[in-house]
Amino acid sequence: MGGFLRFAAMFLLLLVVLGLGFYGWASASSSRSLARTFDSHAVDFPVPYPLAAEEVEALSLSEAEADQLALARALERGEHLIRARYGCTHCHGHDFGGGVMVDAFPLGTLLGPNLTSGEGGVVATYSAADWDRAVRHGILPDGRPAVMPSEDFLLMSDQELSDIIVYIRSMPPVDNSVRPSRLGPLGKVLMATGQLQLSADLIGIHDSDHLFVPPPATVSVAFGRHLGGVCTGCHSMTLAGGPVAGGDPSWPPASNLTPHADGLAGWNYADFRTAMLESRRPDGTEIGTPMTFMTPSVQAMTATELEALWVFLQSLEPRPTPR
Repeated sequence: MGGFLRFAAMFLLLLVVLGLGFYGWASASSSRSLARTFDSHAVDFPVPYPLAAEEVEALSLSEAEADQLALARALERGEHLIRARYGCTHCHGHDFGGGVMVDAFPLGTLLGPNLTSGEGGVVATYSAADWDRAVRHGILPDGRPAVMPSEDFLLMSDQELSDIIVYIRSMPPVDNSVRPSRLGPLGKVLMATGQLQLSADLIGIHDSDHLFVPPPATVSVAFGRHLGGVCTGCHSMTLAGGPVAGGDPSWPPASNLTPHADGLAGWNYADFRTAMLESRRPDGTEIGTPMTFMTPSVQAMTATELEALWVFLQSLEPRPTPR
């Protein structure tokens, strides 16, 4: 009996040592991943986007009047983009002074930084190129990877990013120094084993051209595809759903958005509209977290945007949900 107990104790000690060694490796590996630097292109675009010369001439505007009208339109477009499409406030707070993306031990605490001009704001010196790298590539100005769902925003056009910058810059200053995001034990293990990937890695190519302006806002596959880019962070790049990478472990798998039997096969537009606006499936079951986080944004979409998104999803190749 004593020999068995000694063996069990030694075996348990070995497991503890191996576990500590594995965690030490995962911690060091995730730290190296976060300390890497990425190269990317350097883009430039006006903030705000100016009016077309033809419109300035047709309206007989002075330079100051044209600038004022361009700014007003950019503010209006920027507010809609933030409220209805890109959900910036979900991570950065309704006042853009910082917010919580994920706070779930043992995964970690992921925080959205302060984007205002107040104390603790991080974007006061950002150039257009810096905004592009952070938002559309997941890369900080110093080249390190950002904790940012940039794969959702890769299809964003220069004009849309410019409009968003204009709107954020119009916000009142908020004094709030947001502490750095931290990976917990599970987050470190997931990152070290490649199951939690940074946006800079997911995007991979950081020198591709971006659209100057978005596609025309019509009920079309092209416009719907442009809108659907923001769905990839949860529903995967193929939109076939599955476990939400980097999400709270308590979240259910993301739904399949393709016209597969696992997804939206058999749905019509009315079903889709009800699901998006009222968080209810055709069978009457409720759609829960994390999709309910997006409900206010979806409710701010125009009818054209919502229908274009549906047309795009119906055009996808049917794919089974990854198991």
